[in-house]
Amino acid sequence: MLRILYILKVSFVVIQIGWLSACANLSYYAQAVDGHFKVIHRAQPISTMIENPDLEPKLKDSLIKVMQLREFASRELKLPDNLSYTSYADLERPFVVWNVYASPELSLKLKEWCFVQVGCVNYRGFFSQAKAERYAEELRQEGYDVHVGGTRAYSTLGWFSDPVLNTFIGYSEIDLARLIFHELAHQVVYVPGDTAFNESFATAVEHEGVKRWFKSNGTAFEQTTLSVRREREEIFTRLIFKHRKRLQELFHSSMSDSEKRVWKVHIFDQLRDEFLRLKADKSELGSYDRWFGQNLNNALLATVSIYTQLLPAFQGLLKQQDQDMARFYHAVIKLSKLPKDERNFALQKAAEGYQHWNVVER
Repeated sequence: MLRILYILKVSFVVIQIGWLSACANLSYYAQAVDGHFKVIHRAQPISTMIENPDLEPKLKDSLIKVMQLREFASRELKLPDNLSYTSYADLERPFVVWNVYASPELSLKLKEWCFVQVGCVNYRGFFSQAKAERYAEELRQEGYDVHVGGTRAYSTLGWFSDPVLNTFIGYSEIDLARLIFHELAHQVVYVPGDTAFNESFATAVEHEGVKRWFKSNGTAFEQTTLSVRREREEIFTRLIFKHRKRLQELFHSSMSDSEKRVWKVHIFDQLRDEFLRLKADKSELGSYDRWFGQNLNNALLATVSIYTQLLPAFQGLLKQQDQDMARFYHAVIKLSKLPKDERNFALQKAAEGYQHWNVVER
């Protein structure tokens, strides 16, 4: 029955593709359908796998931990209680999807692509790295700053039962919890065409979920580790936002384009230098070495704000609902139905309230 249901859903998507072929690349949709089918085809029920005496012990322990996190997500965080993350697939590659991000040479505004069901988003995903790189090169030839980033998980927004993948099963307990809570949150509410809203909401759920998980199950050491990690992320985000602001001011200035190009390189060099100085005082920032080892450009910098841009607003909204997850989701769903301008105004008020509470609590 599940396989028939899957085929019906895929057929529905293909029919929609046919309707939209005038405004979308049919081959792109075809690789997406084919890629997801191959992922699902490899999935096996976790409950069956862990009963296998020949299963590698480390993998078994991780899968048991996933089952515990999955149950906690539905019971304590009121996230959807379905078959997502109850199966496991080994894709035999490090990433499931490669996302292509692009922005103009003298702008931090990410290029948008519009798709069936999900609306417009700030990236284009490929199940093949080679295809992603070829498409990225086409965009570079058009003059865009481009970033190709490997992604270890993705959400089908509840259309399918998303499996646990080998691409992230080796994560630490904290990171497993973050990923599962974040991706399940996308099944609660999703606003087509509003990436900042969707990702910031899921990140708020992720943060609250991890805090509650370790409060219920973690040791004092794990609580400390979580606190250190949050501090490290805040330092990184502040650093990126500081230099994003400088670039925005540069791009909106009256300088000539040639002057802007020179100063753009200078600002990116200063960003890297400031990171190295910060790392000298806080060695834990070394976890961002790989990020800074990439080609720094507008597209890469712009991706940082996607997941955190509206985070304080959702944290404020959760506080307004007395940390009650069900009430929080109800409020977010209600908010999601508003026109974008009204939605952003309400989120701004929630963010201001959250900042006020933080000052009072300190």
